[in-house]
Amino acid sequence: MDMPDKPFLRALAGEAVWPPPLWLMRQAGRYLPEYREVRALAGDFVSLCTNPELATEVTLQPLRRYGFDAAILFSDILMVPWALGQPLRFAEGEGPLLEPLRDAEAIAGLRPEGFLERARPIFETVALLSATLAVQHQRTALIGFAGAPWTVACYMVEGRGGGEFVHARRMAFGDPLLFGRLIRTLTEATAEYLLAQVRAGAEALMLFDSWAGLLPPSQFRRWVIEPTGELVRRLRKQLPPGFPIIGFPRMAGPMLVEYAARAGVQAVGMDTAMDPRWAAANLPPGLALQGNLDPQALVAGGAALEAEARSLMAAMRNRPYVFNLGHGIVPQTPPENVAALVRMVRAAV
Repeated sequence: MDMPDKPFLRALAGEAVWPPPLWLMRQAGRYLPEYREVRALAGDFVSLCTNPELATEVTLQPLRRYGFDAAILFSDILMVPWALGQPLRFAEGEGPLLEPLRDAEAIAGLRPEGFLERARPIFETVALLSATLAVQHQRTALIGFAGAPWTVACYMVEGRGGGEFVHARRMAFGDPLLFGRLIRTLTEATAEYLLAQVRAGAEALMLFDSWAGLLPPSQFRRWVIEPTGELVRRLRKQLPPGFPIIGFPRMAGPMLVEYAARAGVQAVGMDTAMDPRWAAANLPPGLALQGNLDPQALVAGGAALEAEARSLMAAMRNRPYVFNLGHGIVPQTPPENVAALVRMVRAAV
């Protein structure tokens, strides 16, 4: 696979690029005043995600300010259930709200047959971004993404975010056949969704498994590693050899070793709780690691931010590595602190 001069893609291919390439989860978001203006213009969040011009604009905003090495499609992991026909809205102060799927009838009501057509605005955004980056940000790679099956199923069964996802976990334990049916539907739909993003111009893919850490090891293997592995196998059948896929099973702890060995991804994200020195010592040296600055250190700024960033980079020296956060950037983040972080990482020796 020809490798353009994009540091992010070189790192994912196993090269120890230094200074490390840099982007931030949720780098397009409410901490930026220009994002808040566009968000108000869009009306509601789903409308923003499904308007290719506005979604492209908010994706590009942090690149203009900070020159990150990767742009990530502005969207949401719940656009997959939305495109499968599950009603979705985002309530101020409450986050996502869906009609919960609690029984076989509700799960059977999902509509995979019209899925790609309904999701078409998202692929149009990817195509528009790809064309724009080729002209305006030629060293910036474009990341497409989706939620991993377990995490998306949590929201679909629970009907909302946050908390312990009790209903989803009870279904996984108590009715694994029914829960497995939902996971299979999501695995198949997510593979098609991600392949469509690649056809539209995505140069790397990321799988967000935000709630992987809720599961004990046996269930982690069954509902995180196995579906992710199946999803990646489906993707690999149609992607060019070596196409970069990042897995982020948040709060996986030591299970990250088994995930990295079995999920088929080239890179793994580290969350804020993971000791980067442990990750460097226990994960294969050719595997790219991404993360894991605490977003609150970015809010604090100053000496605390500098100390955390330097410690993290010292742990990751001499291996394939992408500098990022261990969780998404928070709205309270001063934009000038992000600029200071970028200067710090770019100056790393």
